[in-house]
Amino acid sequence: MSRPRVLVSWSSGKDSAWALQVLRARGEVEVVGLLTTFNREFARVSMHGVRDALVRGQARAVGLPLRAVRLPWPCSNADYEAAMSRAMARARAEGVTHIAFGDLFLEDIRAYREERMAQAGMTPLFPLWGADTARLAREMVASGTRAVLVCVDPKQLDPRFCGRPFDASLLEELPRGVDPCGERGEFHTFVWDGPAWARPVAVTRGEVVERDGFVFADLLPAAPASAPARGGRRC
Repeated sequence: MSRPRVLVSWSSGKDSAWALQVLRARGEVEVVGLLTTFNREFARVSMHGVRDALVRGQARAVGLPLRAVRLPWPCSNADYEAAMSRAMARARAEGVTHIAFGDLFLEDIRAYREERMAQAGMTPLFPLWGADTARLAREMVASGTRAVLVCVDPKQLDPRFCGRPFDASLLEELPRGVDPCGERGEFHTFVWDGPAWARPVAVTRGEVVERDGFVFADLLPAAPASAPARGGRRC
């Protein structure tokens, strides 16, 4: 019997990357691609602000095709849902039946996804749901997941954390009340290496800017020759 065909909702961050890792380890489904929404005007991942080229580098590193959903700017909820409905229709036509998300514990987000997936004729998967986020964050770091904070909500976390590696030192310094995985939107990450990746995504940090009430660390593609040995640290 063939396994269900799955797309991973891919933000470029650690939770979606870990969801992919978990699904592959379980072997119960066939992951056939990554699904990412981009701001069409700026060619960057919605909310994370990561450049299109870096996400394509991630897709090559994990050996999966990238399905890009281009969103207008500004983007209303109606615009978003229409674009996603078109993307779901294309995926269904290609035999995809499930979409996997890296959500951890926010019930309202899960309910929204379940409602939208039901309307699209898709089955949502939540492979990380209910995990202890402090333990999960430590497990990610210990596994060799290498990420950098690319977006910080300054109302919840000091902007000085923006651009820092997501590592054991950062986890120790996070203030009480900040979720170790940033699940309440305190921060977002970009993953440049991981335990199942064929190669790191070479990046260098550009400027840190404040925009639309958030603080962003711009990541730039770097020449592969500048990448350290696997397990080293960049950014």
